[in-house]
Amino acid sequence: MNVDKIEVRREEIGWDVASALIRALNAELSARYPEPGATHFRLDAEEVMPGRGVFLVAYADGRPVGCGAIRRLDHLTAEIKRMYVNPSERGSGIGKMLLTKLEAEARALGMKRVVLETGTRQLEAIALYSRAGFATIPAFGEYVGNALSVYMGKKLEGERQP
Repeated sequence: MNVDKIEVRREEIGWDVASALIRALNAELSARYPEPGATHFRLDAEEVMPGRGVFLVAYADGRPVGCGAIRRLDHLTAEIKRMYVNPSERGSGIGKMLLTKLEAEARALGMKRVVLETGTRQLEAIALYSRAGFATIPAFGEYVGNALSVYMGKKLEGERQP
């Protein structure tokens, strides 16, 4: 896949395209984490409304191939949510492109730091975030106490790592 042919744009989280990508993400997470008590966290439409966050979809030749969101946690921190790239498109730079755009959206919201939660079995996601400058941080928010979670953060605007 040539990333020059990828378009990333804002979408409404309730639209069919976004819903289909989120269903695919949830199905993958359910397969990776089948044990009782494994939780897959939600993202509400009001959390990605203008001024609070954004939901982005990546398109390759007009086909939706990935998504991700930013939601404001407080006046300085945003959280990356619902990052997903179709398995057949992974390794092509789409995830990196989405992550870069999400960081730009966080900066546009005036955020100084981004954080995220991912799963211990999502080694490719952890590698992507690490390459992008994210470092391990303490548990936060609704994820505290989840043994299957990895927590990562990054200061924006070239500041030192958390």
